[in-house]
Amino acid sequence: MISVRGDLTMAELRQAIFEALGEMEDEYGICHSRNVTLYLNPTDEFGDRVIVRNSLGRIISRVNRKGPYRSAAEEYNI
Repeated sequence: MISVRGDLTMAELRQAIFEALGEMEDEYGICHSRNVTLYLNPTDEFGDRVIVRNSLGRIISRVNRKGPYRSAAEEYNI
């Protein structure tokens, strides 16, 4: 489990997660993972909670991704 505490910018959070993943890989030999869930508590610059909305004003509560884009060469082992 990775836990990052404190009020952070997205860039700081990205770096903290990147460093934690690197440590897990280097120190503990973790090379693969399956189905990762990351919970964010979005705030403004004052630490107050914000509601995330799309361009139509609808509340966004979840963002799903299937993983990084794989080129055709990767997909077919070319």
